[in-house]
Amino acid sequence: MSLAVVGMIAGMALGFAGYFGGFGAFLLVAALGAVGFVVGRLLEGDMEFGDFFRTRGDRRR
Repeated sequence: MSLAVVGMIAGMALGFAGYFGGFGAFLLVAALGAVGFVVGRLLEGDMEFGDFFRTRGDRRR
């Protein structure tokens, strides 16, 4: 599945949450989506947990 399709599905989910559940539901869906994204990146190996605690100058290139 391409990133454009994934982005479209995420946007539609946020739109439905905002329309039917209000702004609070929109924020909840957005926050849980961000958490899911980070967990997915961690599980795929694209990101390491230590990346959140390194300073800008200490990052690998």
